[in-house]
Amino acid sequence: MFNHLLVPIANDHITKPELKEVVQLAAIDQAKITLAYISDPISPYMYSEMVDQFVITEQEHRKACAELALRLFLHARKLIPEEFEVDTLHLYHVNIADGIIEAAKQSKADVIMMASHKRTGIKGFFLRGEAHEVILYSKLPVVILNT
Repeated sequence: MFNHLLVPIANDHITKPELKEVVQLAAIDQAKITLAYISDPISPYMYSEMVDQFVITEQEHRKACAELALRLFLHARKLIPEEFEVDTLHLYHVNIADGIIEAAKQSKADVIMMASHKRTGIKGFFLRGEAHEVILYSKLPVVILNT
């Protein structure tokens, strides 16, 4: 069914049960898995009387993002059995959902498997998450992991 699964990861958006679902689907067709992490290219800053003490350079920001992505990839990789082919992809994009769709294109995935905030009702209407945006704009199938 699927040959290449893109799995976007973030600090709190992918868990052991969700990765177990990814592995189960990948096992059906011996699919390749690409873990993707999307970083905001704009470094955070603060307004203050002492703004110089809070400025983060672009280089420092990119280094911190790369280190975080690596930690997340290593953590997720530990949860995936070694027999699976796993790649990683770290991109910078101002919009996380668009970054996920771009990661799917770059990795040549044929499905996006991702977690959701699981917001419903009025909260879901006003606080749409990346999963909702990806579902709306992706040309690929999107599997929402809800364990």
